[in-house]
Amino acid sequence: MKSESIKDVEELESLLSEPNERTVAAMAKLDGGIVVLGVGGKMGPTLARMAKRASDLAGKSRRVIGVSRFSSPTLQRQLEQHGVETHSCDLLDRSAYAGLPDAANVMFMAGMKFGSTDQEARTWAMNAYVPGIVSDRYRDSRIAVFSTGNVYGLSPVALGGSVETDAIAPVGEYAMSCVGRERIFEHFSRVNGTPMTMLRLNYATELRYGVLLDIAERVRTGTQVSLQIGNFNCIWQADASRMSLQSLLHASSPARYLNIAGPELLSVRRVAQDFARRFGKQVRFEGEESGDGILSSAQKAFDLFGYPTVGVEQMMTWIADWIEREGEKLGKPTHFEIRDGKF
Repeated sequence: MKSESIKDVEELESLLSEPNERTVAAMAKLDGGIVVLGVGGKMGPTLARMAKRASDLAGKSRRVIGVSRFSSPTLQRQLEQHGVETHSCDLLDRSAYAGLPDAANVMFMAGMKFGSTDQEARTWAMNAYVPGIVSDRYRDSRIAVFSTGNVYGLSPVALGGSVETDAIAPVGEYAMSCVGRERIFEHFSRVNGTPMTMLRLNYATELRYGVLLDIAERVRTGTQVSLQIGNFNCIWQADASRMSLQSLLHASSPARYLNIAGPELLSVRRVAQDFARRFGKQVRFEGEESGDGILSSAQKAFDLFGYPTVGVEQMMTWIADWIEREGEKLGKPTHFEIRDGKF
């Protein structure tokens, strides 16, 4: 029986970095250190901590190294307090790669999404140029690449979510640049024989950000909830991290593609109505309800890694409580309602 409440950020980050038995077992089998490129993002810090915790529990003396520009020294200190080494680097600076630490395993989490409109050139540089440099620098490593379900485009609910073998139909330059990222990594996986997994992630969620939080906050404040995108997947961030770390053992050349998403196809309308009930509010909707969304089937990943441990009902309970207690938020909306791919 899970708690109805998460007390504070410290407890939240402990939960988000907690490995399960499968992840510990995977870290026991995995040889060598792990470099997390782009560790400064929303998911990177707790994934790096999880890699270290799982390795320690597995009895493996492993270096876990987080790489980022680290615009604030606070994150560096926090990571190092938890046994994660840090290395400052601008991944767009090709000359900086010689100084990056060697590692048998790489988690590639760098990229650009929000703010990509009017910065299309930088978006393509981050999402498609950097992968080429990384592929060369770590050609002898295993690489797990974070990508996105946006490469599929909008999928009708009736289809049950896009699967890895579906044709891609990216909408907008962000999604197109993510296809570029995948193609560049796949090219070098084939040419250099580098084993890789390509992780098409849909909406990792926690209490400080994510599509569930976005909807809940709109309901609580009386702001209209857009129905332009009527449906979505989301997955508890810790479950996404566990699957992503385990995927290193399944890396192959050519790259193996895996969707990472929650098992439910969720209705924006129903989620908003549920939060309205929890808050004792009336929900206001905007626009016409669509029958599609950025939807993926992650059954292939579930077969390999098991089902998520935290379901939507639990996430919503935690989020509603967190909002009512005015818990910390990252201030990074998902823009889940966007249909034209302009983020």
